[in-house]
Amino acid sequence: MKLLACDQVFKEKGLLHGEDDSKHSTIVEPAISEDLKASSAFVPAGTPGIATTNGGAGGGHGNGTSDSKARFEQLVNEHPIMLFMKGSPTDPRCGFSRKVVDTLGELGVDYGTFDILNDDTVRQGLKDYSNWTTYPQLYIKGEFIGGCDIVLEMHQSGELKQVISFSPLCQLS
Repeated sequence: MKLLACDQVFKEKGLLHGEDDSKHSTIVEPAISEDLKASSAFVPAGTPGIATTNGGAGGGHGNGTSDSKARFEQLVNEHPIMLFMKGSPTDPRCGFSRKVVDTLGELGVDYGTFDILNDDTVRQGLKDYSNWTTYPQLYIKGEFIGGCDIVLEMHQSGELKQVISFSPLCQLS
């Protein structure tokens, strides 16, 4: 996957409208097989500026097999900042997901999302993979950061901005 400087991409595509614009996300084409693209679980990114994946990790419930672990590792690494949430950034299906989307929007970061309501296998398996039973779940460079409360605390203390700014693939506006 090719990642470019977030602001430059949005300026070129006419998507950057101001500093408070919440559309600071790179549209990425996840590495999904043709079989999965043809399945009903995969919905290609359709919201300009937000990478959204609704499937692609495939079977397994995090049962400890290396195959299941590899699938979840691929999924959490589909984007440098990956949010597993209920709904989408434009239509969050729970208040906690909305709070994390709003927080990432305040930071103006480039991030991808996965709607866990569209894939029960991922919803259940990621709980085992992360050892965290609730959603949303935020990952930065494949590392689990936490759920809503942790993300909000880190944002309020300035730690979230630091973690993102020290990651070479994550950019703040």
